[in-house]
Amino acid sequence: MDLSKRPQPSAPAADPTDLRASDADRDRIADILREALAEGRLDADEHAERVEGVYRAKTVGELEPLVRDLPGAHAPRPAAPAPGRPAPGTIPAGPGENLVAVFSGATRKGRWRVGRRMQAYAIFGSVEIDLSEAIFEHQEVSIRAVSIFGSVDIRVPENISLRGSGGGVLGSFEVDTLEAADPQAPVVHVDGVAVLGSIEARPRRGRIIADLHKYVGRYVDKRLRKHLD
Repeated sequence: MDLSKRPQPSAPAADPTDLRASDADRDRIADILREALAEGRLDADEHAERVEGVYRAKTVGELEPLVRDLPGAHAPRPAAPAPGRPAPGTIPAGPGENLVAVFSGATRKGRWRVGRRMQAYAIFGSVEIDLSEAIFEHQEVSIRAVSIFGSVDIRVPENISLRGSGGGVLGSFEVDTLEAADPQAPVVHVDGVAVLGSIEARPRRGRIIADLHKYVGRYVDKRLRKHLD
């Protein structure tokens, strides 16, 4: 028997819990924690501690213990998005910008390029996101906000669409819904929860996207190329 031809043992399969956590993984866990807070399964301190753990986690295995004792972790994922949220796949998974204010303030305003995703966390602090002069490079933008004894204030130009889905626990969640006349205009989705705090999103009067035609031109050109391909 030729021992040199003996088949080599295959490498053991990688443990899924050792995989690096993606933004989509963190968002899913954050959603479960937000629902648990709204249902009274977690108090504000527990929720804040676990949310902090979500964004410190490096692997899927570090995320799972944060929701192991919550029913949302064992429920099947919904097939359709909640009202006011973008449809799955509309906003591709990717790195997002985080604005965190803990006993402090954080601001994003002026002329800046808006990414597809943003997360805002105000814990005994305030976060201001002003999109009224921003450059939109994506048609769909998602902003996730959590306010615990703090405030998140979001301003958008008047000629885009603004939609919201969220709530407050002894706090307020207010989104002034907008529907742009131009169907190709950017859409900003805001969702989150306010615990003894506030989340507010509304248009900044008199501010519009001056270069909307450039955005629409890029969007139509992209769709046309995709269709031809």
